[in-house]
Amino acid sequence: MWQQGWRDEIWQQLDQPWDILVVGGGITGAGILREATRLGLRVLLVEQKDFAWGTSSRSSKLVHGGLRYLKEGRFGLTLASVQERETLLAEGPGLIDPLGFLLASYDRDSVGRFVYQAGLTVYDLLALQWSHKYYDSADFRMLAPHLAGKGLKGGFRYGDAQTDDARLVLRVIREAVAAGGVALNYVTAEHLLRDENGRITGLSLRDELGGRVAAVNAAVVINATGAWADGLRAQLGVEAKIRPLRGSHLVFPGWRLPVAQAVSFLHPLDQRPVMIFPWEGATLVGTTDVDHEQSLAAEPGISPQEVAYLMAAIAAQFPSLGLTLDDVIATFAGVRPVIGTGKDDPSQESRDHVVWVEDGLLTVTGGKMTTFRLIALDALKAVRPFLPTMPEPDDNAPVLDVVDLALPAVQGLDEPLRRRLLGRYGAEAPLLVAAAQPDEFELIPHTKTVWAELRWAARAEGAAHLDDLLLRRTRLGILVKEGGAALLPRIRAICQPELGWDDGRWAAEEAAYRALVRCCYALPPRDSIPDWRTMLAQGKGETAVAGPSAAPQKRGKETAVVVTLTLLSAGFIAWRRWSHSRPRFAQ
Repeated sequence: MWQQGWRDEIWQQLDQPWDILVVGGGITGAGILREATRLGLRVLLVEQKDFAWGTSSRSSKLVHGGLRYLKEGRFGLTLASVQERETLLAEGPGLIDPLGFLLASYDRDSVGRFVYQAGLTVYDLLALQWSHKYYDSADFRMLAPHLAGKGLKGGFRYGDAQTDDARLVLRVIREAVAAGGVALNYVTAEHLLRDENGRITGLSLRDELGGRVAAVNAAVVINATGAWADGLRAQLGVEAKIRPLRGSHLVFPGWRLPVAQAVSFLHPLDQRPVMIFPWEGATLVGTTDVDHEQSLAAEPGISPQEVAYLMAAIAAQFPSLGLTLDDVIATFAGVRPVIGTGKDDPSQESRDHVVWVEDGLLTVTGGKMTTFRLIALDALKAVRPFLPTMPEPDDNAPVLDVVDLALPAVQGLDEPLRRRLLGRYGAEAPLLVAAAQPDEFELIPHTKTVWAELRWAARAEGAAHLDDLLLRRTRLGILVKEGGAALLPRIRAICQPELGWDDGRWAAEEAAYRALVRCCYALPPRDSIPDWRTMLAQGKGETAVAGPSAAPQKRGKETAVVVTLTLLSAGFIAWRRWSHSRPRFAQ
């Protein structure tokens, strides 16, 4: 797949009639492509940038059940999420892996131990497990040695999971293509096509790499562009619905901010949850939740205010480490697709997905990476009026293809690396191993990536630009200082021949990549970043004044939440006992 000339071959086939034309190459579009292809439908997916370029490569890398949704009473969403998490953990080892979470509780927090206890009890019961445990202050600090001890009451440990979001998208797309689906990156959906009755019949597409255009017809067009969904909907003359919200992260070397598992706590300034967690040999800190007011056409980047906000969280929770801006190796920011309802606080907007049809255009947006399969199935159920003979989707089909392959025995390919390659590359892992040179199973410094992954990405994974290779096929651009600038000579030696670029093309790509890293994956100018130490001092002063009057309200809310979650927990236990004990009758 996707060898030399693959784009030309696909472009010559675009004039055929398609059942579904999917716009958007993030996890939602990828899931729709996979599930529709599984049904034997003729499906084409197009993405204006690179696969996973948008939100789906800039998430917090978590595959989680949505613990925060319990507080909002979203038990159905949490149940679906924890079930999908468990499925992905079982089907994608090496790509989706367990992650322990530490949930710290401080005197200043607006949420207390009993709320956490009730919520985690329900959370575990929904997953049919018992992973959480409470630790007092002394024991909790043994689990997170550098955590601030002042005001620490203790905390919980529970289980969730994490992934490489961009690699998850690519594996889903590649498995769909192997099953007969078609996917093209760097193709813009320019105009909706209509018949004489005004019914949408397809799209006018433009190749961003070759300048070609084509009119593509399909029984139904699915708009799965996430935060960019209103762009295509604008051609219908309908009201915009998306409220783009930005979430940003700081990246530190793992040795400089050492955490063995995720540490979650409430930010001392506004009581929003913040996480510090290990990922791919580095440590990530995030995330923010602010309105993204810049153009969606431009690559998003972290703002000075967001840097200060996250540094304030680190300074408050890990003061002994003395972390400064000099320790930051990278930043990244993503824009979330949230349906706007006019709430003042962006964090109060619902993260659930929605599906709606307008003049024959089906739009699906919102939701979480964890539930991408359920979102895809909902979208396919909504297209039945356009495809009345479509088979019924199998809700119990595996999300990812079963991979049980023997990899060639080569030097350096130990069991952890074998597991990683099978998880990230699925059925193509043996081809990656066969393509590698003898010394390419060495780890790239400060990462868990091996050089062989770069060779395979350049050879067979549809990369069109250097940032495709370093920010999405591999994640070196956010794992190594200055986007991996010091590694570029060896990267060039491996990748340039595979890509077929001449020296002029490589030089242009490298210059563009370095500029992109400086613009959007590095810190903003230092003099623009507010002093987070001053922010903390002022914030603590305000908290001290407001604390006493706020306490009764806090206790009242806490009691209500505990009672609600406890009753629901008891009801769930009773239901589970009844459902397992009632008689089963033969069919």
